[in-house]
Amino acid sequence: MNRNQVRPQRRHATPSRIERVRRQAVPKPRVIIALLLLLGLVSVMLLDGYLRAEVGNDQRVRSDASASKVPDSVLDGGPFLSFQGGTARTRSVPDKTIVLTFDDGPDPEWTQSVLDILDDNDVPGTFFLVGSMISRYPDVVRRMVDDGNEVGAHTFTHVDLSYQSAARVTREIAQTQLALAGAAGITTTLFRAPYSSTNDAIDNYSWPVYKKLGAMGYTSVFIDTDSEDWQQPGVSKIIKWATPKSGKGASVLFHDAGGNRAQTLEALPQYIKKMKAKGYTFTTVSGVQQRAQGQQAQGQQAQGQQAQGSQGTPATAGDTRQSNPEQAAHRTADTATLWEGRALLGAVAVAEWTVPGLAAVLAVVGVAVLGRFAMMLVLARRHYRQRNRRGFSWGPPVTAPVSVIVPAYNEKECIANTLNSLAASTHPIEIVVVDDGSTDGTAEIAESLGLPNVRVIRQPNAGKPAALNNGVRHARYDIVVMMDGDTVFEPDTVQRLVQPFGDPEVGAVAGNAKVGNRSTVIGAWQHIEYVMGFNLDRRMYDLLRCMPTIPGAIGAFRRDAVLGVGGMSEDTLAEDTDITIALHRAGWRVVYAEHARAWTEAPASLGQLWRQRYRWSYGTMQALWKHRKSVTDRGPSGRFGRVGMPLVVLFQIVTPVFAPLIDVFTVYAMIFVDFKASLLAWLAVLLVQLVCAAYAFRLDRERYRYLLMLPLQQIAYRQLMYLVLIHSCVTAATGGRLRWQKLKRTGEVGTPAPGTGVR
Repeated sequence: MNRNQVRPQRRHATPSRIERVRRQAVPKPRVIIALLLLLGLVSVMLLDGYLRAEVGNDQRVRSDASASKVPDSVLDGGPFLSFQGGTARTRSVPDKTIVLTFDDGPDPEWTQSVLDILDDNDVPGTFFLVGSMISRYPDVVRRMVDDGNEVGAHTFTHVDLSYQSAARVTREIAQTQLALAGAAGITTTLFRAPYSSTNDAIDNYSWPVYKKLGAMGYTSVFIDTDSEDWQQPGVSKIIKWATPKSGKGASVLFHDAGGNRAQTLEALPQYIKKMKAKGYTFTTVSGVQQRAQGQQAQGQQAQGQQAQGSQGTPATAGDTRQSNPEQAAHRTADTATLWEGRALLGAVAVAEWTVPGLAAVLAVVGVAVLGRFAMMLVLARRHYRQRNRRGFSWGPPVTAPVSVIVPAYNEKECIANTLNSLAASTHPIEIVVVDDGSTDGTAEIAESLGLPNVRVIRQPNAGKPAALNNGVRHARYDIVVMMDGDTVFEPDTVQRLVQPFGDPEVGAVAGNAKVGNRSTVIGAWQHIEYVMGFNLDRRMYDLLRCMPTIPGAIGAFRRDAVLGVGGMSEDTLAEDTDITIALHRAGWRVVYAEHARAWTEAPASLGQLWRQRYRWSYGTMQALWKHRKSVTDRGPSGRFGRVGMPLVVLFQIVTPVFAPLIDVFTVYAMIFVDFKASLLAWLAVLLVQLVCAAYAFRLDRERYRYLLMLPLQQIAYRQLMYLVLIHSCVTAATGGRLRWQKLKRTGEVGTPAPGTGVR
């Protein structure tokens, strides 16, 4: 199409080599913003997937491995393993003492209920927390610590560390500590490995992990009594299995997350009462260790701390929180760790809200897209049957001559084919060529053809809207047909295009634009888009009486209607959409003539395609914004504003803007979740699109072979169109401006044979 620049001096200006290099090397701010948004989205999705064990998940669990390298003193020792002075030492729970331990939390429902039970019964617990859960539910952890309970690390993603590298082991612990610091301002020296149980389950693969963590100052906590509540065996069995034998002390395992813990909640208060009745006391891991050191050692340590405090030295980050001996494993997080932890929680909060929110939006978008397909199929079929039934007529046949306006700017490659096609018209016409300051001899070529009824009007370069308005002023007839300088008509195109004017309510008619240069991959993609997207849409909009755009390649207007709305406006870059909406608001009906075909030369390169669609998208947004008051108008204007405009905004702006997210989520699901299910879902959507496209091709009597390109179009071409639209939205949001652009033409679209077109 003609893409003219308004200022001739800018058109002839040639940038220096340095300026050209700088333009190519330095990305535009809008491009940078778009890339940053994409990077942010991918990062948020990966973080959310990491928290949900979708990214980097390792479900392997080792069993039945040899323990030949593990000391017997450890395998047969107590459940608390430390490496003081580099030597492995274990410690048992004293008789008549219970250490309640809970794994896999925190959980916003079950953990809160467990804390309520512990608080009601005045007993502490030791909770081994998963870092990803801490970062998602920090308030639960904060309450847990404030209530006097003790916490330990249970890795960040609940993986079997015996399968992981040393770097991953360190990262799992460090990330859990960061989450703890952000949630409660502490770190911990307690650790429990996922899938661990009693000491004798330590094997040659996990033993190096425990030694590594011991060297880092961690106490690894095992169990000697397992309630096996995760099996949900029933309340009585949970209580029975959690009860130590012969009055011995025990490190007892329960779970406060990871599944339905209703039986745990019912069994726990009964268990506590039962054990208290037997004379048992409850404490934490640190409580056992503190008692084992004896009252004298505790007193000496407390005196040392008091003396240090009296010298005015504040407790430094990392000091033990010994105001409560049962929380002695807690350390005050240093400033750096504290703020890193808070940053982690902030990022997680963003991910927790963003990803589910986007998923909900995409669900709505998906339903809207499927609804649109269904509506298009139903209305397109109704439109076809209505307009093609025997005896259908718009009114009296339109036989009067019409004026065909051809705005042209540097169209030397195409102008001859365009005018020759018009000369073969079966309807009486006059041809008004408006040369918009061409510098390649376009006007001279038009005059040299010597065709009858052709007038060439020259004007300084002023842009396509000005050229069209000039042509309307010089038109001699009441009906004007507007086309582009690179478009060719079939002999009966004008006759078919103007017949709807037999209805006095019709003020404009949209024709059926076809891609002539469809032999290339890019051309075939655009051909599918024109048939399926544009023309199927126009059938739907025609019946709903809210046609948003008459294509610049082929459209017919009542001359008085155009002049009545002020002519073609220069307010937007989509003058065709602007004039169409203006006619709706003026009370005119706009219809679609499917059999009036025009063959246009589509952009032949991705760069030209990007520039064309970028301008179309941005211009459409301008036109919608310009006519936004139609939403509150009454009459025909209000009808378009409350029917047509929401449809255009939803299906041409909102849906395409969010559509790339569907693809991003699909790729994510294929890689990290379920490849087969995700692929089947994508193929199902592709099948729906294929059905719609096939029906559109049938209505337009096109060959189905081009539909073989549809899968590749969905993968490559559609993404390009989405990026163009997003780029346009960013431009609009940042207040950017866009100029007319002239696309390079080849003139390869010639005059089709009568009644056959290009197949």
